[in-house]
Amino acid sequence: MSPSSAQPKSQAWGNSPKVRSPSRTLYSWLMEIVGMGVDLAEISRVRRLLNKDAVRFRARCFTDHEWAYASRFKDPSQRLAARFAGKEAVMKSLGVGWRHVPWKDIEITGGGAPRVNLSGKAARRAEMIGVEKVLVTITHTDNQALVMALSLGNPESGVPGR
Repeated sequence: MSPSSAQPKSQAWGNSPKVRSPSRTLYSWLMEIVGMGVDLAEISRVRRLLNKDAVRFRARCFTDHEWAYASRFKDPSQRLAARFAGKEAVMKSLGVGWRHVPWKDIEITGGGAPRVNLSGKAARRAEMIGVEKVLVTITHTDNQALVMALSLGNPESGVPGR
């Protein structure tokens, strides 16, 4: 390359004020993984809990939306097992357990791609550690429900002294 055809350094990729480097553009909108959790629930165990005391199990663990979604199916235990495993996976991704966050403070929506709604202590914990969004993926067989959760955000934006 002759000196006359070389680009001036200020015009090289990433050095011009008008052009951003690929990594800067790409990462400016991405969030960091703050936490990850996974849980596996036995559908037969959830079915037994429903048969034993559905009213208590519902009141303790599921929001009205979750219960209504699962109740649309002939056997709601598969969907409820997935939501139960989802709550556990989300707690793990937030670095806490069920003794610190009530089950109903985490809601796993149904009907399409699952979404996570946090309230109460779960929402406060997420804010404390800089979590802005929680993603879940759910799969199940006739016997088990598996959920993986990713808590995304910026841990630097969390409350100091976490």
